[in-house]
Amino acid sequence: MNRTDRLYALVEEMRAVAPRPRSARWLADRFEVSVRTVERDISALQQSGVPIYAETGRRGGYCLDKARTLPPVNLTPTEAVAMAVALRQLEGTPFRESAGTALRKLVAAMQHDDALAADDMASRTYLLGEETVTPSIPRALADAVAARRVLRIGYGDRASASTVREIEPLGYVGTPSHWYLVGWCRLRDALRVFRTDRITAVSVTAEIPRHRVLRREDLDIPYGKVRQLSVR
Repeated sequence: MNRTDRLYALVEEMRAVAPRPRSARWLADRFEVSVRTVERDISALQQSGVPIYAETGRRGGYCLDKARTLPPVNLTPTEAVAMAVALRQLEGTPFRESAGTALRKLVAAMQHDDALAADDMASRTYLLGEETVTPSIPRALADAVAARRVLRIGYGDRASASTVREIEPLGYVGTPSHWYLVGWCRLRDALRVFRTDRITAVSVTAEIPRHRVLRREDLDIPYGKVRQLSVR
């Protein structure tokens, strides 16, 4: 069994018995590999976003959070590859890393033959031209709105003047060339938009800000049409 097949089989084995644990030794015997190989495979799955956690104790082992996993889905190989192509457009956005883990979760939940077909189709798909090198966004910024914590940032304006600010993250604005974090700036006591590549430092505080609503009309953007995103 190759590694791709084994990773898929590990997830299916733990999904079948969830929430009960499977020990590394049991899994190693089941798939005829070493315990160290199982531990590396589990680590790879965890890094790709599969919700596996370790349960300690004599009867412990690795558990899969069944409530946060998907049953086999009817995503076609072509749909999976279409999503992979679309992800290439997300470089430099707050959602690139999360989109990658979401795609891996979906592929892991596909029917096994379809997942293999998607992998084969992806290997036959090529993109022409130079790849644009876009600065990555720090994880603290990418998770800022969902985390709902006050951020302390260093920010350089267009004149290269630097300030330290505490902001309450409210949302994001994306353009073809840049991404911005929208937040309530405590230094200015007003709504402000911060270009992510001008944020020079970021730290997450323990403070939970009061709830604020971000409306389209609050974004005083003098150019272009503002469109609100929907996942439905």
